[in-house]
Amino acid sequence: MLKLIVGRIAALIPILLGISLVAFFLVRLVPGDPVIAIAGVEADAATIAALRAKYGLDLPLPAQFAIWFGQVIQGDLGRSIQTGRPVAAMLGTAFGPTLLLAGAALIVSLLIAIPAGIASATRPNTGIDFGVSLGALAGLSLPSFWIGILLILTFSIRLPILPSSGFVAPSVDVAKALLHLVLPAITLGTALAAATMRMTRATVIEVLRQDYIRTARAKGLSRAVVVWKHALANASMPIVTLIGIQMGQMLSGVVVTETIFSWPGIGKLTVDAIFARDYPLVQGAVLCMAVLFVTINLVTDLLYSVLDPRVRLGQ
Repeated sequence: MLKLIVGRIAALIPILLGISLVAFFLVRLVPGDPVIAIAGVEADAATIAALRAKYGLDLPLPAQFAIWFGQVIQGDLGRSIQTGRPVAAMLGTAFGPTLLLAGAALIVSLLIAIPAGIASATRPNTGIDFGVSLGALAGLSLPSFWIGILLILTFSIRLPILPSSGFVAPSVDVAKALLHLVLPAITLGTALAAATMRMTRATVIEVLRQDYIRTARAKGLSRAVVVWKHALANASMPIVTLIGIQMGQMLSGVVVTETIFSWPGIGKLTVDAIFARDYPLVQGAVLCMAVLFVTINLVTDLLYSVLDPRVRLGQ
C-alpha cells in the first residue's frame, strides 16, 4: 500500500508543474491590465510604472514565473493585487464553502442515482426503467446554470420557501445554512446523479447475469440481499471510478453554481479574480483546484485497493 501511495504521489509532481505553467501563462492572455484596473485609466505613467515594479509585472514572463513558482514551493502563493491579502488566506476562507457544497452535491447525487439505477437495473424494459433513463438523459442534457435559474424562479420567487443566494456558515446557524445549501446542492448534484445513474444501471445489469448471483439466489437469499450486498458490491469499481472523475469535474461545475447563487467558494473567488485581472489570485485558485483534482484521483486509486485486493497485490 505504501509503495502504491508513493508511486502515485511521485507521478503527480510533473502534472502539478505543468498545471502551474498553464495557469501562469494563460491568465496573462486575458484582455486587460491589472495595473490599470487598480490605478484607473486616468493614472499617470509614473504611477503605472511604480505599480508594475511593485508587483513585478515589469519583469520578463520567465522571470515572473520563476519568482512565483519559487514562492509556491515555499508555501507562499503571493498576495492579491486587488486586496493586498495573502492568496493562501483567501483560498483557505473560500475552501470551506466549496467543500461543503461539493459534499452536499455528492450526497444528493448518490441518494438519487444509486436507488434509481438499481431500480432500473432490476426491472429492465419496464416503465420504471424508461422513466429512469429519461430522467438521466434530461439530467445530462440540461446545463447546470439553467437548472439553477429554474430552481431560483420556482422555489425562491414563485414559491418563496428557499433563499435564492448567499451563504450562512453552519457554525453560525445550522438551519439557515441548510436552507441556503439546498438549491446549490441540487443544481450541482443533478448532472452528477444522471451519469452515476446510468453507470449504476449498466454495471448492475452486467453483474446480475453472473453465475455467483444465480448461486446466491439458489441459496434462497432475499432479493434485497442479492442486489444490495452481492451485486452492488461487485459493481462498485466502475461506479467509484466515475464518481472520482465527476468529483474532479465538479470543480469546474462549481464555478458556475457558486456564481449563480453568490456562494463564497473557490469558484466564485476565481471568477471575481479573473474579472479583476488579479493574476496571483487566479494562479493560486487554479493551482488549488488542480491539487484538489489530483488528490481526488489519488483517493480514488486508493479506494481501488480497498474494494479489489487484486489492485493492492499488483495483479
